Amino acid sequence: MNDVKKLITNKNIWFLHALTVVSLCIVIYNHWMIGLALSLIFGLIIFSGLRTEDRLKRKIEQYISTLSYRVKKVGEEALLEMPFGIVLYNDDYQIEWANPYMNDFMESDDTLIGENLSDLSGDLIKAIKDENDDLRVEIDGKIYRAVIKREEKLVYFFDRTMYADLEKRYQNEETVLSIIYLDNYEELTQAMDDTSKSRMNSRVTSILNRWSKENGFYLKRTSQERFLAVMDRKTLEKLEANKFEILDDVRELISDQNVPLTLSIGIGRGTADLRELGDMAQSSLDLALGRGGDQVAIKDEQGKVKFYGGKTNPMEKRTRVRARVISHALRELVNESDQVLIMGHKMPDMDSIGSSIGILKLAQQNNKEGYVVFDRDGMNTGVQKLIDEIDEDEELSEQFASPEEALDMVTKNTLIVVVDTHKPSMVMEEKLLNRTEHVVVIDHHRRAEEFINDPTLVYMEPYASSTAELVTELLQYQDGRVKLTTLESSSLLAGIIVDTKSFTLRTGSRTFDAASYLRSKGADTVFVQKLLKEDLDVYVKRSELVKSATIFKEGVAIAKGHTGVSYGPIIIAQAADTLLTMDGVKASFVISERSDNQIGVSARSLGEINVQVLMEKMNGGGHLTNAATQLEDTTIEQVEEQLRDIIDDYMQGGDSS
Repeated sequence: MNDVKKLITNKNIWFLHALTVVSLCIVIYNHWMIGLALSLIFGLIIFSGLRTEDRLKRKIEQYISTLSYRVKKVGEEALLEMPFGIVLYNDDYQIEWANPYMNDFMESDDTLIGENLSDLSGDLIKAIKDENDDLRVEIDGKIYRAVIKREEKLVYFFDRTMYADLEKRYQNEETVLSIIYLDNYEELTQAMDDTSKSRMNSRVTSILNRWSKENGFYLKRTSQERFLAVMDRKTLEKLEANKFEILDDVRELISDQNVPLTLSIGIGRGTADLRELGDMAQSSLDLALGRGGDQVAIKDEQGKVKFYGGKTNPMEKRTRVRARVISHALRELVNESDQVLIMGHKMPDMDSIGSSIGILKLAQQNNKEGYVVFDRDGMNTGVQKLIDEIDEDEELSEQFASPEEALDMVTKNTLIVVVDTHKPSMVMEEKLLNRTEHVVVIDHHRRAEEFINDPTLVYMEPYASSTAELVTELLQYQDGRVKLTTLESSSLLAGIIVDTKSFTLRTGSRTFDAASYLRSKGADTVFVQKLLKEDLDVYVKRSELVKSATIFKEGVAIAKGHTGVSYGPIIIAQAADTLLTMDGVKASFVISERSDNQIGVSARSLGEINVQVLMEKMNGGGHLTNAATQLEDTTIEQVEEQLRDIIDDYMQGGDSS
């Protein structure tokens, strides 16, 4: 309206009127008759314009009045009829007003007025306090997007159920690729005739085909020992809920050699790129096989991995051919380097130190300078006697370097050999891994999700008793006669004896072969027993832990130390081993404080319970029968409660991820 007035009363118009009046005055002055006539005409024009302006104003005012009424009515209608919810609340989070859309949430004829926001969703008040302006809530089985305007104390609710259903459907129909591998098929069928082999193939194929048909996914055999499976995410979730029972079904197929056949399954999910899915499936399979097989590994696009299975103790599958190939490859890498730095894990044990000394001798055998990276400040008492003996050997002790000295020595052409671990966070000095591109990993633990990036050579055999056993075999295939002193060979033998609990656990024929070789090189069993002797105080402390043990479940013993009393990792592990020797105990867990202000858990089993997957749920790891973890910012009681919940879940499922 004001714009119209401005248009009518524009300064230019008034200027023209003024100019017209001046012109009329001049005409009247010269020709009054003509001027009078023109003045009359000008007056009529002014009069007509004023009447037209008045009519225009009235029409505009009427139009605006009608439009305002319509806008007001539309606003009221929209406020009451619009297909989304509006809620006004007060300082006490009580609803003061809600549009009719929101009242549909009430089962009776009552309104929401006077109700609390928490009656709609328990997340609303928390979101308001946390200054979260946009959140997703579920009300009466429907999904809503809630937009909060805190200054106006106003909440909008937009129905997103249809989009949530579409999203869920998209996720359920997401493509999942799986590679299924028969772990020990080649070993089992080597001595079979064609009839037996055909019968086994038929039985395996029949079981897997029935499994795929029952769960509705595509399965294709691509080779004698490999299958390809294509499914969707919903099917995968169903298989996860059943803990991949197919592992048990196939394991029950006993071959003519009375050896069970086992499966390893690698699964990739979380992306629409089929090539990437295939790579993830293969990577998952490699991870499952690296952990000993008989299990499922599922990897998503973020690299996170979940495991199922792994219930059986891995059988010895490695061959001497592989050991010889690895030994020759390692020799080539040593010869191409300017020096060799060897390091085990933090808080080293006998296996870590013994295998480090073995690789040191391998480097010296190939005329290369080698050093064992060792941190004396991070040493536990269990290896003190061995270190004392090394210190007395002037030639050997000179080959031990601190992490700081190693960082000064390392060059781009240095070969780093990591033994008895494959986790970068566990090595003696992680910075060394980034100083060279030549890294070798030798380990006997099952492969974990955390792994050293891009190693040049990996020799991981979870079927081996110890890393010392693997290193001993590598030494046997080096050119020339390897010379080992009594201390060096005894250190390797001590590593084997400690990890096998004096040849009683995880011991294969190759373990005795390695021990025999070391004995021929001068290893002294009496000297080893001297290294393994313990102090009376250590024995008493271990006995205190054993005394605190209680039976949690049938066959499961849990012991815990006193609050404020710290125990070394060796004592905790020994206490768990001792508990395992008790009648009726299938698995043992020992919880205590450590000197580094962490809570340590040591787990042992006889093989029926997979303690590795239990410890992995607590950010640890290890073997099926031997595992551990360390936790920060917690208490013994909290760790015990967490452990009990994990064991409960494992026992109820019969398997665990």
